[in-house]
Amino acid sequence: MEDKSTQPIGLFDSGIGGTSIWKEIHAVLPNEDTIYLADTANAPYGQKSKDEIIALSFKNTEYLLKQGAKIIVVACNTATTNAIKEMRSHFDVPFIGIEPAIKPAAIHTETGNVGILATKGTLSSELFHKTVAGFSGINFIEQVGFNLVTLIESGKINSPEMTALLQEYMEPMINANIDYLVLGCSHYPYLIPQIKEILPETVKIIDSGEAVAKQTKAVLQQHGLLNTTPHKGINTFYTNADTAVLQSIIGNDFKAEKAAF
Repeated sequence: MEDKSTQPIGLFDSGIGGTSIWKEIHAVLPNEDTIYLADTANAPYGQKSKDEIIALSFKNTEYLLKQGAKIIVVACNTATTNAIKEMRSHFDVPFIGIEPAIKPAAIHTETGNVGILATKGTLSSELFHKTVAGFSGINFIEQVGFNLVTLIESGKINSPEMTALLQEYMEPMINANIDYLVLGCSHYPYLIPQIKEILPETVKIIDSGEAVAKQTKAVLQQHGLLNTTPHKGINTFYTNADTAVLQSIIGNDFKAEKAAF
């Protein structure tokens, strides 16, 4: 049987948001090679139909498999909740999905009120509804993050427009006395500093990054795909749009490259 353990981990997102997941995976598995794909030309995914999301997810997966990816991390909540079932049945490779971390918030809430900030595509998905239905007695305050991804992808994380939107989206949650806020989009961890300024200090913010990194390691071990060589991982970043925003997010230690996919 072919040893694929030294082949790279492939990750994709509708844009730069999934780099928040990549950072967690890189921290847990520093000697793994990674290839990150930002499908920024088609961002955001949250407003697209299920069929469009599946088609884009297949296209991204095919590109990563051509680059030799041994496992695919779907670093996008919208793609996971709408397309992971179809991807798993179509491709012969392990997939790691990312979905809102509703369970820890629902288990630990003391007020019984949990806020969820996510894309329209995630909040309207079958997988999301099934997860929420499993926690009766909890009041979930759902908010679609209209335009948040677009602003992040435009390099406007710390803009007046962003502040105004976040205040508008957080107000009903504050009024509902939430004690947990679940971030249901891999772009949103980049907004945590601003969200913290708006929410009361008592509100805990949860995203899925750390859990996804641990799950990635576990699945690699399970399939005998963990890279046990001592070399430092090589990390490649591709985007099909302007490289500037991706470059600003990943920092000077890495290089964002333009690719056609």
